[in-house]
Amino acid sequence: MAQKILIVEDELEIIKLVRAYLERAGYRVVSATDGQEALAVFRHEHPNLVILDLNLPGMDGLDVCRALRRQSDVPIIMLTARLEETDRLIGLELGADDYIVKPFSPREVVARTRAVLRRAEGEPVTPQVIAAGEISLDIPRRRATLAGQPLDLTTMEFDLLAVLAAHPGRVFTRMQLLEQVQEDAYAGYERTIDVHIKNLRKKLGDDPHNPRFIETIRGVGYRLLEE
Repeated sequence: MAQKILIVEDELEIIKLVRAYLERAGYRVVSATDGQEALAVFRHEHPNLVILDLNLPGMDGLDVCRALRRQSDVPIIMLTARLEETDRLIGLELGADDYIVKPFSPREVVARTRAVLRRAEGEPVTPQVIAAGEISLDIPRRRATLAGQPLDLTTMEFDLLAVLAAHPGRVFTRMQLLEQVQEDAYAGYERTIDVHIKNLRKKLGDDPHNPRFIETIRGVGYRLLEE
């Protein structure tokens, strides 16, 4: 059965355009034009992914994102016409998996939808289990533990940790990490890696100034410290 995408957008022309491209790519599409309707449709339709506009009337996209994250780990791609980087970073900190800035190509929406869904489904990765010190990642089951205790990671956080843990000691640039976890890497988005790393560190209980796990290499990127 085709995967289902929920588009939350108050501009009907954008819904019509994105729906056409997604349906042509083989997805089923449902839609909502405001936040309250989006939550109702989500509960009824159980979509595989949500494409969420930040600038909604009434309940805005950030509030919708918060509400979705309280009940589900469904992948979320944010759409935004806002120029302020802060809005996009807040969305990522709330648990969104990706974002696209308007105006956008509908082909980019399809490509990013495919990439985020593929990450959420957990493509086969070798080795099947990655162990790096106290960190253990069961790739097929997409389960992460720290010292035997489960970690509640988003799709992007899990994939980033898997890349770093598979190569302890190796320094990755932001763009290299983005390319590893996202099929279509755009240079303008590489700083979003910083937000995901910040969230990941918080869940690991890691102090960026005195790291046990993830070290920042100033001006370059990140690496997982070797034992």
